[in-house]
Amino acid sequence: MKNIFRLENIVHRYSERTVLDISKLEIAEGEVVALVGPNGSGKSTLLRILAFLEKPTEGTVFYNGKLVKEPSFTQRREVTLLLQNSPLLRRTVEENVSYGLKMRKDTHNIKERVKRALEMVGLSPEIFAKRKWFELSGGEAQRVALAARLILRPKVILLDEPTASVDSESARIIKEAVFKARDEWGSTLVIVTHDLPWVYQITEKILSLFKGKLINYVPENVLAGDWKPYNDGLLALRLADGQILIGAGSPQSGSLALLDPKDVIICTEMPEEDSALNSILGTITSMSLISESGQVLVKVNAGGKTISSLVTEKSVKNLHLHPGLKVYLHFKASALKWI
Repeated sequence: MKNIFRLENIVHRYSERTVLDISKLEIAEGEVVALVGPNGSGKSTLLRILAFLEKPTEGTVFYNGKLVKEPSFTQRREVTLLLQNSPLLRRTVEENVSYGLKMRKDTHNIKERVKRALEMVGLSPEIFAKRKWFELSGGEAQRVALAARLILRPKVILLDEPTASVDSESARIIKEAVFKARDEWGSTLVIVTHDLPWVYQITEKILSLFKGKLINYVPENVLAGDWKPYNDGLLALRLADGQILIGAGSPQSGSLALLDPKDVIICTEMPEEDSALNSILGTITSMSLISESGQVLVKVNAGGKTISSLVTEKSVKNLHLHPGLKVYLHFKASALKWI
C-alpha cells in the first residue's frame, strides 16, 4: 500500500522545549489512524505538521512520495484539518460551505455540491443553507465546518477532537460523515480523540504519543509513578491500595514503564504463584471490541491505575467478563519496557 505521509527524524521545539521527537511515522493512503495520549503529548502539533501549517524544527516530511520543503498549493489543498472548535466565517451556512470552492474558482454546479455536503453532515439544505453563523448550535456549527471541508473532497482529513464539544447526535453524524468520505473517495483519516470506545471500533492502527514520543502501546498502560529499587535488582511501584507492581530492567531516564495489553492475562481467581511476580487485583471498568479483529480491550482499575488487557471474544464468554467484575491481572515483570 502506498504511503501518503512519511516522516523521518522529526523534532519540533517551541523555544527550548521539545514537543515532538519522532524517528519514523508512515501513514498509508486510505488508512484510518488514531492518535491518542494525554494532553500535552504533542498530538495537535503533529496534526499541524501533517496539515503543512507548521514546519518541523528538524527532520523530513514526505507527502505522496515527494519531499516537502515548502508545501505547494496542490499539497495544501489536498489536506484539510478540522479542529475541536473550527470557527466559521461571519456569513450564511451556504457561503461558509462554498467558500473554499470559490477561492479555487471551482464554481461548477456549486449549489448542488453545497447541498450534497450539507446532506453528508445531516443538515437539511432547505432549512440551513440561508442561516447565519450565529443562528447555529455548537453541534450544527461543527457540522457546517466539516461540510466546508468535505465539499473539497480532500485526500487527507485530519481531525483534532472533532466531537469533544458537540451533542451526541452531532458526534454520531460527524463520525459517519468522515467515514463516508473514506469509503467514497478513499480519503485518509488521522484522528486525535479521547473517544477510545469509538477508536477501537474503527481501526487497529492506534498510535500513542507520550511526551512527544510515538509509542505503539495503548495509553492506559503507560505506568508512571515513583518506581523504587526492590529485591534482586527489580523495581517496585506501590499503588494507592497498597498493592505493588514489580518491574525488571534498568530505566535510563525517569521512571516510566510501558506494558503491552497483549502481555496482560486476566484471571477471575487468584493465579498460582509463579515467576511472573505480578498478580494485581482490580475491577473491570469498560470493555471495547477492537474493529473486526475478534479481540476485546478490557480496562481494569487496579489501585488507582488503569491497566488494559487484550483478550479474545471467546475468553470474554468463558470467563463471563463484564464491567464491575473483580479480576486478577497477571503479567511478567520483564514485560515492562522503560522510556
